[in-house]
Amino acid sequence: MSDDDLQLASRFLETLAEASRTGDREGLYPFLASDVEWVTAKRELRGIDEVRAQLTWLIPSDTLDAEFDEPALTDHGDGRIVSEVHETYRLKESGEFGYARDRRIDLTIRDGKIARYEMRVVAG
Repeated sequence: MSDDDLQLASRFLETLAEASRTGDREGLYPFLASDVEWVTAKRELRGIDEVRAQLTWLIPSDTLDAEFDEPALTDHGDGRIVSEVHETYRLKESGEFGYARDRRIDLTIRDGKIARYEMRVVAG
């Protein structure tokens, strides 16, 4: 188990949560390898240039505020860290509950950088 990998994953996920709240993605790029693979159910980006140009969906909602529980991190060895994250969305106007979902984020770390990011929504 690599404490360095776990610390890197934790810092990256904190930065990712902040980017989703603010829309400012600049803090993410130093974590990513130049040949990073960014995989979601709807799209797949390859390389830091493609991520910079096309990671446009990571923006805050006009109507919902997002809250993220502390992610549960599991080290699977060989640079693979899996995170289970619970997200709660509340209406901006009233603070009322909107919806919640769980996500699984699978990170592959190579040479101190995120080489692969894969996110899936987990059915509840």
